[in-house]
Amino acid sequence: MIKQSPKEFPLRTVDIIVYPGFKALEAIGAMKVFDYANTHLRLRNLPGGYDVRIASTAVGPVESDTLMSLHASKALDASRLPDLAVIVGCHHVEQVLQDIPALAAWVAEAAPRITALAALCTACFFLAEAGVLDGKSAATHWSAVDSLRQRYPLIQVNADAIFVREGKFWTSAGVTAGIDLALALVEDDFSRDIALEVARDLVVYLKRPGGQSQFSVHLSSQMTTHPTIRQLQGWIIEHLADELTVPLLAARLAMSERNFTRVFQRETGTSPTEFIETARFEVARRLLEDNVSSLKQVAAQAGLHSEERLRRLFQKKLAITPRDYRERFSSTAR
Repeated sequence: MIKQSPKEFPLRTVDIIVYPGFKALEAIGAMKVFDYANTHLRLRNLPGGYDVRIASTAVGPVESDTLMSLHASKALDASRLPDLAVIVGCHHVEQVLQDIPALAAWVAEAAPRITALAALCTACFFLAEAGVLDGKSAATHWSAVDSLRQRYPLIQVNADAIFVREGKFWTSAGVTAGIDLALALVEDDFSRDIALEVARDLVVYLKRPGGQSQFSVHLSSQMTTHPTIRQLQGWIIEHLADELTVPLLAARLAMSERNFTRVFQRETGTSPTEFIETARFEVARRLLEDNVSSLKQVAAQAGLHSEERLRRLFQKKLAITPRDYRERFSSTAR
């Protein structure tokens, strides 16, 4: 359902803030999310949308980390603030902090008055340097987590989050996580319906399952170095339709439940229960995308045994129903 009446949908000004060496994919990903949102608002004859500009420390072309450059049509000016500013990350942010101190200085000046400020990937370092994240939770690329914690100990770094919202401040994990954050902004501004349509256009989740440290269960089982745990992961994946409990799995490895849980967590980075849940979710998701089995059959094949358990799992992982997921992402969806 549309959460606002059409007359309440605003036209939001957005500055995508770049600088030499910015990650091109992060900038383009966010811009495309806002562009698709504008398209779907127009298709529904709804007002509002995003008026997007590229901003930097000076007007002109700005080279990215690729062969592509973006032209900044606006110079950063804390006296002329957009509704939303999205700062893009880079590979060597600590060097950029040193070379371009104006970025953190702009954040410090703009933060008290701007409506919303988002930092993609390592761009959270600019917010951290400005002090606006002190005492708050924040996300960044997994490779920068330790550096962020050491350099800014007052920040509560969420190492696994895809993105984090703390009031007006938004931070995300690396690269494609900027799309997740931008979709969340669209949902917040213009409703879940619009955000879901954009996600479908981009062929991405509105809210992807798990955090940035999680891979598919099949890949994670291949990456596990402990041979017994790796074999058990493979066995679990092949027997998802069975009742899988910690006592049963521990007995299979001739371990106590406590020791088994500790070893599994240490070797895989997740608990046995979480691993099984994620594996069942992936099976259910693929079956829904194939659009052959009924919801009852999907639940049974994934080892969930009821449509209600299937529904609760999809609400937990994606905040949508299995039926809604199938309608939007199945091979026959239009």
